[in-house]
Amino acid sequence: MNHANDDALVFMDELSGDHLADSHTPQPNWRVMIIDDDPDVHSATMFALGNLEIQNRSLSFLHAYSATEAREILAHESNIAVILLDVVMEQEDAGLTLVNYVRKTLGLHDVRIILRTGQPGYAPEIDAIRDYDINDYKTKSELTRTKLYTTVTSAIRSYEQICSITANQRGLELIVNASTELMSQKGMQNFAAGVLQQIVNLLGRKIEGLVCNSSDDGDSHDSADFNIIAGSHSFTPLIEQKIAKIDNPEIREIIQESLLAKKNIYALTSTVLFFENLGQRSVCVYLQTPLNELDKRLIDVFCSNVAVGLNNVMLTSRLHKYAYFDPLTGLANRLKLLQTLNETLISPGREKTVLSLIDIDHFAETNDALGHQFGDLLLCAVAKKLLAHFGTSCHLARVGGDTFALLGDESLVNPDNISSVFQLPFNVDQQDVQLSSTIGLVRLGNYDGGSSDALKDTNIALKRAKSHQRSSYSYFTVDMGVEIRERVRMMHALRAAFENERLFVVYQPQIDMRTERAVGAEALLRWKTEDGQFVPPDQFIPIAEYSGLIVDIGEWVLRSACFELVDLHKAGFTDFKMAINVSQAQFSHPLFLQSLERALLDTQAPAQCVELEITESMAMTDPELLIRTLHHIKRLGAQVSIDDFGTGFSSLSHLQKLNVDKLKIDRAFVNEIGDKSGDGSIAKMIVQLSQSLNIKVIAEGVETEQQADTLMSYGCHLAQGYLYARPLTKEDLRVWLAKK
Repeated sequence: MNHANDDALVFMDELSGDHLADSHTPQPNWRVMIIDDDPDVHSATMFALGNLEIQNRSLSFLHAYSATEAREILAHESNIAVILLDVVMEQEDAGLTLVNYVRKTLGLHDVRIILRTGQPGYAPEIDAIRDYDINDYKTKSELTRTKLYTTVTSAIRSYEQICSITANQRGLELIVNASTELMSQKGMQNFAAGVLQQIVNLLGRKIEGLVCNSSDDGDSHDSADFNIIAGSHSFTPLIEQKIAKIDNPEIREIIQESLLAKKNIYALTSTVLFFENLGQRSVCVYLQTPLNELDKRLIDVFCSNVAVGLNNVMLTSRLHKYAYFDPLTGLANRLKLLQTLNETLISPGREKTVLSLIDIDHFAETNDALGHQFGDLLLCAVAKKLLAHFGTSCHLARVGGDTFALLGDESLVNPDNISSVFQLPFNVDQQDVQLSSTIGLVRLGNYDGGSSDALKDTNIALKRAKSHQRSSYSYFTVDMGVEIRERVRMMHALRAAFENERLFVVYQPQIDMRTERAVGAEALLRWKTEDGQFVPPDQFIPIAEYSGLIVDIGEWVLRSACFELVDLHKAGFTDFKMAINVSQAQFSHPLFLQSLERALLDTQAPAQCVELEITESMAMTDPELLIRTLHHIKRLGAQVSIDDFGTGFSSLSHLQKLNVDKLKIDRAFVNEIGDKSGDGSIAKMIVQLSQSLNIKVIAEGVETEQQADTLMSYGCHLAQGYLYARPLTKEDLRVWLAKK
């Protein structure tokens, strides 16, 4: 039962006698598969379509003369656009069964299937199209040459659109996956290599190419300013070379064009992709291949998505740089140094390794005098000179404002070698600046601590050197560590004691030795621990000053003493005065005068009965500041005395300028009275000085009648000490005053 002949005769009647088309026409072409058990149908179809072009592409043909043969061909061939399929071959439903195999088993959903039958009405048309995913259904008698051409053309156009949609879908999936993968890349080198690989995956073919980026400033688009950071096989030798070294001028020219236009360039033989980013460096990808329209659309989407990943990588790289390197000098920072220290401490080389901290002497003064910009230039000059001197043999870092760290072999990292860097002046902004440095060092050979401890202990050694003498050095010792850690422990304990109200104020009466009448008291701070032990003031007061806690503690003592003064006046001791110590940190605090005024206002203490005690060394530190501050204190009505007078070697000319009310003779000079060292001549001289300046004088630490009598013979009438009373709590002070 062969119905193909009639259809074949129809084709023959309409053909113009052209030669049969060559089935081996060059690519690209549309592949058409003819499946029919009648050889004449194959010949007639090829004769009708062989010399035709559809969408400017010719046709090529595959032939199968049975469903079984078709299965074998379809299993190995791809990119078939159209299948012209006979319904009835070996069996009546062979064609429909083959359609089911093509769609479901092979999964070929893009190919267009045109079902042809020589028996009109044999298979229900609607059911066949619905159930078997058939794209057209024609009787062979319908398919004249013109109609066959129209049907195949329509099928090929449909196939092309479906392929485009499928390619776009696949491309978009690849782009999404590529963006995700590239976002996770660390470093520009890995990212660039990843971009090339993802382009190969996206386009589905091997492509030679390279990735380059611009110089750091990003201002110049001269090709010589761009470095190759990744490349495929043919470009691998050029990696880490300048683009200017590429011999092919066409490559340089097209990259230049892309950079200037800031867009993708699609040329006849090559492609350049331009990636915009948030940083200052432009990135280009050169591909040694042209792209078709579909590829261009995919690549444009790819570039937009990858630009986000590029920004992420650039940002991550910058954050990494900022995390581990000093932005001013380009040296490693503290965190990077700690990493290097960790590696050193677990390596055999630690035995002869030394860590040092180098602090530039008087840098703050230079910075203030010449400006921060000059200070920055100075730091860069020091960094450059240290790098030049020690090279790559040591690890150099900037760990503080004007502090550098040096890690290396003890033959290099030693005080003499480091100091030699500072022997010649530094040329900064066309000025010669002579610098010196103070150095702290730690030998890591037998060191037990970790990297953070090593850095802390080196800093302890540095502070010890600075406390002794500038331009000196000090190696860390275990005793230093114990001392500083005890200081830190006490600092935390003092803060906790202040917050938990374990500090309190006692009052030592001040006496007129002629009448033994109390004229006032000095407020003194005391610390009693939770276990009932007293911490001596000479231990915790320096800690309070060092930590800055003395400012808050001092204000609290001031207010407590003022409240007590008011209570004493209410109790009838109306002439009683209160002496209150003021530390240097508290006195020089910008809000000191404000806190004093507020304390007097809040407590309603009579200012003329409040006496602030400052040390002689404070008076000499900044005389001009002192004079201005004393002027404001006097305007408030309070009095001022100089404590420990005679121990600070003050200038008499400065003393004359100070508007103070009283000098206090230090207990060291009072103790000289009556002992083998002398008769208290210094105390006598201080009394005479106060008389000549018309300033009151008081002696502290008076413990014997002989000291009291001698002082009175000199003309000193006021005193405080154990001879009269020890420091008393406010309750005990009331009892003591009542007895007096």
